[in-house]
Amino acid sequence: MSNIVAIVGRPNVGKSTFFNRLIGERQSIVDNISGVTRDRQYGASYWNGKNFTVVDTGGFVPHSDDVFEAAIREQVKIAVDEASVIIFLVDVTTGITDLDEEVANLLRRSKKPVFLVVNKVDNGQRLFEANEFWSLGFENTLFLSALTGSGSGEILDAVADHLSDDEQPKEDSLPRFAIVGQPNVGKSSLTNALLGEDRNIVTEIAGTTRDSIDALYTKFDKEFILVDTAGIRKKAKVHENLEFYSVLRAIKAIEDCDVCILMIDAQTGVESQDQAIFRLAQRRNKGIVILVNKWDLVEKSTNTARDVEKVIKERIAPFTDVPVVFVSVHEKTRIFRAIEVALEVYENRNRKVKTSELNELLLELIEKMPPPAHKGRHIKIKYVTQLPLAYPAFAFFCNHPSHVKENYRQFLENQLRKNYNFAGVPISIFFRQK
Repeated sequence: MSNIVAIVGRPNVGKSTFFNRLIGERQSIVDNISGVTRDRQYGASYWNGKNFTVVDTGGFVPHSDDVFEAAIREQVKIAVDEASVIIFLVDVTTGITDLDEEVANLLRRSKKPVFLVVNKVDNGQRLFEANEFWSLGFENTLFLSALTGSGSGEILDAVADHLSDDEQPKEDSLPRFAIVGQPNVGKSSLTNALLGEDRNIVTEIAGTTRDSIDALYTKFDKEFILVDTAGIRKKAKVHENLEFYSVLRAIKAIEDCDVCILMIDAQTGVESQDQAIFRLAQRRNKGIVILVNKWDLVEKSTNTARDVEKVIKERIAPFTDVPVVFVSVHEKTRIFRAIEVALEVYENRNRKVKTSELNELLLELIEKMPPPAHKGRHIKIKYVTQLPLAYPAFAFFCNHPSHVKENYRQFLENQLRKNYNFAGVPISIFFRQK
């Protein structure tokens, strides 16, 4: 299941500083994605064997108290509804404010784990002053200096205990395809076109979240769960929070799926939000298929599709081994081809390569082109195996794992892609001591 950790609180309590601290730690960082929605940030992180997405809800500064309070309430409501864990950040230097109380009142009614984190606790005096925040009534109250990092490890340990384990291979489970993308790219239309009006070909499954639509598709000898994230505008009552809610829903859909079907508008091309969603799927090791919708509205020449695909892959580089399918949902053109490609990507994601086959192929290649020496130390890769995860991950055992350069990692990935079909699937490569 999805792991989303939302940092909430009023302005100037240190949310962004704490966010940067969480995603900046070398041990924890996976990726930092900025600009998904205007001034908000999203980071994919790892701690104690748990993958999770950190969401910074800061940056919204209205001009009047009334607008501010309404915005704060809406942001917190969205975070409470969509996040797995809430970090409620407050500032010891100002003490408890009316806005802190307002946020606290909303969080007390939630059934989500809430951690009250008192920030700017930089010395013993401030630690003593921070004790007043116990009066807010949160059992999980912790102390932090986001600037120095003091207390962040303890907070992450506590948060990780409330997150689901990293994804493991699923036995006898159906593929889950999540249709994601910006508003008005055709997600709902694609879902309706695939399911059709004859409802006896699908079985409604209760969604894990209130407005996602999970349907069991059993048509043309194919069987999978289709997750539609359409209709997200209906839940957003405040325009400024529309994109925030939309992206949280996209994050949850991505984390819970096997293959992410990213729809983009042929008329606008790949935009920053599309890139951010793509990176989240990539860093979560999900299969990815890009659908270019509204292709019927584009003036075409002989090489138009080739040229558009080239531009798309330039925008998503360096991970470009991703299928791109041009469709028109309105005309129902190539929509079933898109599903065929998604099923192929699903198979690629679940592909297992025998250890003996890996070593026979790769060790010979490595011998011909060994890793560059580091400070006179020759790096010897002795053994290769695929890890038992739900996505392609390979461990290369060698004598100096920390000295293997990124370009050699890329070389090994290219060899894996050249010899085995992993199209549409990120490959994780680890170097371990032997």
